[in-house]
Amino acid sequence: MVSDKLILVINPGSTSTKIAVYQNRNQIFIESVNHDTQALKEFKKISDQYELRYNEVINALRKHQVDAQSLTAIIGRGGLIKPVESGVYYINSKMIDDLTKNVFLEHASNLGALIAKKMADTYNIPCYIADPVVVDEMMDIARITGRPEIQRESRFHALNHKAVARKAARLLAKNYEDVNLIVAHLGGGISVAVHEKGKVVDVTEALYGDAPFSAERAGRLPTGQLLEMCFEENADIFDIKRKLVGAGGLVAHCGSNDGRAIEEKIKHGDKQTELVYEAMAYQIAKDISSFGATLKGKVDGIILTGGMARSEMLINWISERVEYMGQVFLFPGENEMESLADAAFRALSGEERVKEYK
Repeated sequence: MVSDKLILVINPGSTSTKIAVYQNRNQIFIESVNHDTQALKEFKKISDQYELRYNEVINALRKHQVDAQSLTAIIGRGGLIKPVESGVYYINSKMIDDLTKNVFLEHASNLGALIAKKMADTYNIPCYIADPVVVDEMMDIARITGRPEIQRESRFHALNHKAVARKAARLLAKNYEDVNLIVAHLGGGISVAVHEKGKVVDVTEALYGDAPFSAERAGRLPTGQLLEMCFEENADIFDIKRKLVGAGGLVAHCGSNDGRAIEEKIKHGDKQTELVYEAMAYQIAKDISSFGATLKGKVDGIILTGGMARSEMLINWISERVEYMGQVFLFPGENEMESLADAAFRALSGEERVKEYK
């Protein structure tokens, strides 16, 4: 029977670790552990945060009096593995090896599978990921750049993108596979994507470079100035990466990745902070508008989602620049925990075939 399955969900983000337990599709508890930006700077590599994040998961289970031995399955947020099709995957040794060696770049989401696998092995239960950030449905024309040895890649908040796109389709009384949507996930990183008839055919790469700057990522930069920064005397690759991801964006300009703190500064008359915050909204709106061309103007709706979609100031700035294209849907938050738990339940109940990472 599937009626009493306990599912642990682990979702490490760039500045937080979200932990939840579900009984089937019903949430028992959810907790978000926020990590101080300055404290995270002490770790040279994101993988060095493994023990810190693992201990937070154990502490959350104890706090909410959930016996780890009673868990039926664990699902972690998918990390930067090789490009894969959408779906639920077993966390196997090949995946762990790729994530441990950072074969496909480093990101906090990589820790989700690592923590899940360690716990699952301890209690002899299955562990999964679903719709990782490397889901790749891009059309070939979207991959081309000005250098043949460099291609645009699909790295984005696939789990939440897919979930909110289906919600918007239902509100339009249509199937996801029958609508054209532009989705902007606004979080520690920002990804804007074109969902054309059920496929993400183009997307801004949310980790390094090809996206608007965000709470803590530098985003798209002039390449000449970036090269000069990289070749400065004594430049260290880890320091450069940190400037681009973790210590970029609002953190670099305003000293904070907290939208609430940013808005407080603006309310108290900080004009420079207001300029930077509105510039972020401006860049997001430009990317949304550019994807209108991808869809040849046939846009059924625009979706604003993610943690920073709770910022009324930011949403208003974006909406006033893009609402000419179509209806704007607002789904604040990541919606990732519910989506991950549902994916694990589908796997356990046999509703969805679990795929093997190769």
